[in-house]
Amino acid sequence: MLERLVLPPWLRFGLALPLLVLNLWVLRQLLLPLAPFPALFLGAALIAFLLDLPARWLKDRGMPRLLALALVLGGALGLVALAGLWLVPRLVQQLGDLINALPSWLAEGELLLQNLQDWAVQRGLPSDFGNLSSDLISRTSRIASQVSQQLLALLGTTLGITINTLIVLVLAAFLLLGGDAIVAGLGIWLPAGVRSLVLTTLGRTFRGYFAGQVVLALILSGAQIVVFTLLGIPYGVLFAVAIGFTTLIPYASALTIVVVSVLLALEDPRTALEVLAAAISVGQVVDQVIQPRLMGSIVGLQPAWLLVSLPIGARVGSLMGFGELLGLLLAVPLASCVKTFLDAWGERLRAGEAPGEPLS
Repeated sequence: MLERLVLPPWLRFGLALPLLVLNLWVLRQLLLPLAPFPALFLGAALIAFLLDLPARWLKDRGMPRLLALALVLGGALGLVALAGLWLVPRLVQQLGDLINALPSWLAEGELLLQNLQDWAVQRGLPSDFGNLSSDLISRTSRIASQVSQQLLALLGTTLGITINTLIVLVLAAFLLLGGDAIVAGLGIWLPAGVRSLVLTTLGRTFRGYFAGQVVLALILSGAQIVVFTLLGIPYGVLFAVAIGFTTLIPYASALTIVVVSVLLALEDPRTALEVLAAAISVGQVVDQVIQPRLMGSIVGLQPAWLLVSLPIGARVGSLMGFGELLGLLLAVPLASCVKTFLDAWGERLRAGEAPGEPLS
């Protein structure tokens, strides 16, 4: 009888990498012809993750599951309708006004750079802002032109967007209704040694991370809409929503605050300072008071690993046909899951457990 072939650890790891790359390449070849349905399915799964949390909360307090699901779905549809009736028209209007006002703001910014250059020349300081101002004007004008063209294309594809939105909502409803059975069915295909760890980690990380991030984005957007409205900030609703929902991607909110402040500084530096101070103040309150209660230590990644995972997630999402934005959204929870798996595997190796034993 032939004995079981046992490979050394270094050889197993060496063979795993090319097999993983080959499997990912095959998966990519299968997913690309199906675009955009894989991205729609992932989006529906994320929505189902979010809606499952309040449904479970209601169920744990004695409410029948079907009634809890009906209440959650009804509330979600009500929020979508409210956003469509009140928020979306204001965002579209303010975005159009901003695009129209951007050329005059750029002209004022060019005049400011010219005055700064004259001031430096009068005092004998080295200065050459001419190329900087022209490059700034050309780049920003090109970006504004691209944004306006994309908006026109977006308006022209309203039917397709509506159909995709309906597909996502219907898929999310079905995944919410049969999510436990689907997860259990997929879990059967996993090795018994890692099944419990994979299902527990994926469920805890994705539910906790996305639920916390979406709640934080809603709270931050709402608080900044109130603050910007009280301060009389131009395009306040648009800027507040942009800053709030970029919190879904780590560190993107800080970059959005800087961009918004620079744009407003072209017209009125005082308004830009007010926006900068208000956005940072509201963000700190949310980060220090609300975020620890919602998120806790769900992610468990160092800032350096967060920064590494974001570009990798965007690139992988683009290669797999999901889109860079969805790749950015999935990068952090997937990286957290990978870290959890590797930590468990390391503990297993240090404990000297046999390869067939379950991961604890």
